[in-house]
Amino acid sequence: MLVHSAFFVGKFCLMKALISTLLLSATCVQLTVAQYEFHDEQRVGCTSVKSQDITGTCWSYSTSSFLESELMRMGKGEYDLSEMFIVRNIYMDKARNYILRQGAANFSEGALAHDLLRMFDEKGVVPNDAYPGLLGEDSIHNHAELEAGMKGFLDGVRTQKKVGDKWPQAMEGILDAYLGEAPNEFTYKGKKYNPKSFAQSLGLKSSDYIGFTSFSHHPFGKPFIIEIPDNYSNGSYNNVPIDDLMKLIDYALENGYSLAWDGDVSEKGIGGKQGIAIIPSDLKRDSVFYKPGEEIEATQELRQQQFESLQTTDDHLMHIIGTAKDQRGTKYYIVKNSWGEIGPFKGYFYMSETYMRMKTVSVYLHKDGVPKAMKP
Repeated sequence: MLVHSAFFVGKFCLMKALISTLLLSATCVQLTVAQYEFHDEQRVGCTSVKSQDITGTCWSYSTSSFLESELMRMGKGEYDLSEMFIVRNIYMDKARNYILRQGAANFSEGALAHDLLRMFDEKGVVPNDAYPGLLGEDSIHNHAELEAGMKGFLDGVRTQKKVGDKWPQAMEGILDAYLGEAPNEFTYKGKKYNPKSFAQSLGLKSSDYIGFTSFSHHPFGKPFIIEIPDNYSNGSYNNVPIDDLMKLIDYALENGYSLAWDGDVSEKGIGGKQGIAIIPSDLKRDSVFYKPGEEIEATQELRQQQFESLQTTDDHLMHIIGTAKDQRGTKYYIVKNSWGEIGPFKGYFYMSETYMRMKTVSVYLHKDGVPKAMKP
């Protein structure tokens, strides 16, 4: 997912320089960036913003944040789950897939929300304190060398005439060297757990979660496997018209359910240092990020065209936690990012309804947050 080091570090430094203005009132929160004024309409409870640093593990940060909100919604309290424990297990899963497919598969840092939920069932989960994924004096996550090392090692293994049975242990050794050894047992709030028992104690079931998408090269009303590189495990998503997908997102938020979001943030309408995501009709106007204006018409046909021409790609995952409006009455979605507390909204984006319609690849949510008419 979004991992290009120069790109990320540049945006990180630029966005840190901005200051947010927070004005509280009895009925709403007004946030102002230059001439944009956002009035929050609803927010689902969520945990603090974290940073994926120089890694392509946004899928783990966004989905962990999503599950932490689910735990809050369920009355379980606030948790800080270890993103890197799941990342480690997904690296091993992708490595097996890569070897068995003889290198004809994607091996990278990326994955999707359903991968975290699947690994949650298979391997469990731990609190972040039990496995931060940092060693020694490391203060940030940087998987560039780790990914290169793993890929080189796996390519060496797969080209052998006969693949032996020692490579998984060697792969675990690489992960130990960069992320630390994964705990078999740990203590949390005075009670001992292993990763599986801790996951069971949370009361989350992967079978309760469901994914949706909206692309017309497959029939609506039926699930299909989205053809994107990070869908290495061939997860399927329910396919609905874009109008229905937007209704689903709104229904979920109105009823207290947040959503894990997969989409494209490589557009010129993404103002990282402004915390805004829009698709203006005229990108050349000087005030595009400082004054609300007209946006394009995001139709099903245009969505499809941009997906098939690779103008829309799944380069980032985030967490949808609410809705807002600007001073013109334009609707926005409040999206929690994983680049740390940067930008005027301290790690959040205000994504216009047009952007959400146009650049969403998929969403994942609890099945009870789906309108009855849309349940598969």
